[in-house]
Amino acid sequence: MARILTLSFNPALDLAIRLPSLVLGEVNRTDETHLDAAGKGVNVARVLVALGHDVTVSGFLGDANDGPFLRLFQSLGVDDAFLRVSGETRINAKVAESDGRVTDINGPGVCIQRSDWKRWTAWLDRLTDDPVRRPEAVVIAGSLPPGMTPEDQAGLIRRLRRQGLPVWVDTSGEALTQAIGAAPTAIKPNEHELADWAGVVLSDDTQRRSAARRLHRVGIEEALISAGEQGVLWVSDRGEYLAIPPVVPVASTVGAGDTFVAAMLHGVLSDHPPEQALGFATALAAESVRHVGVGNPHVGDIHQLQQQTCVRRFDDVDADGALA
Repeated sequence: MARILTLSFNPALDLAIRLPSLVLGEVNRTDETHLDAAGKGVNVARVLVALGHDVTVSGFLGDANDGPFLRLFQSLGVDDAFLRVSGETRINAKVAESDGRVTDINGPGVCIQRSDWKRWTAWLDRLTDDPVRRPEAVVIAGSLPPGMTPEDQAGLIRRLRRQGLPVWVDTSGEALTQAIGAAPTAIKPNEHELADWAGVVLSDDTQRRSAARRLHRVGIEEALISAGEQGVLWVSDRGEYLAIPPVVPVASTVGAGDTFVAAMLHGVLSDHPPEQALGFATALAAESVRHVGVGNPHVGDIHQLQQQTCVRRFDDVDADGALA
């Protein structure tokens, strides 16, 4: 399997809360609570490890409360290359209600100094120059902490692309806009996250498909737009595809997008046929919403979920070949 570097510049301790419904201004009793080391890049790493890849995790962690991350990384068997900085990693509360609604209450994150950024980029240069440890792909996922700008991230993407590395990005806001301008290999926003860049509300398949085509035209090799139960659009040189997930009971949608990114990268790096790669990633993301946490590729009914996932190709280009 592949060596993959996942980057979480603004990780968090996630307090996941499940309850029947959230009533503001009153005492609410929970059905379930979990406090987990998380962050989008960390979640992506969890899935990639489960799929058999050799993963290094990096970014910035506050040195005052990194214990849960240390325990997680040891249990996963990943290479912990996070730079510790002064302060506390943020705590995010994610409230999931029985009807599927999720309310996020997110902290700003520990402040990154320019000296921290320089130390981290020096480490990255050593890693990418090492022929033994150099990653075969890089995933940048999540928001940016105070002190790190969208321009910093865009410059990083360009730097990695000049070094010949595939770069997959999952972010939002101005960081997403700047990232698109830096032309990473792949982008996976949802329809709401991409709306500002597209200039329209992406409320149907036609609008989402047009936006995905625009992403591809500006240099995004793998343009992916997710729209929850309405499916995922994928536009690349391989063709244009739409995957509709199976209907499953929804416990929490937190982690579904991270699961999808990891599974899609796995499919591309493994040279799986497009329909297989997209179908598996969509099915695994659907598996993840049935519970708190990321998708489990080893769950007993994953093949059934794949069979229940509908993958449609829009164009008539021959799709018999594997992913290039």
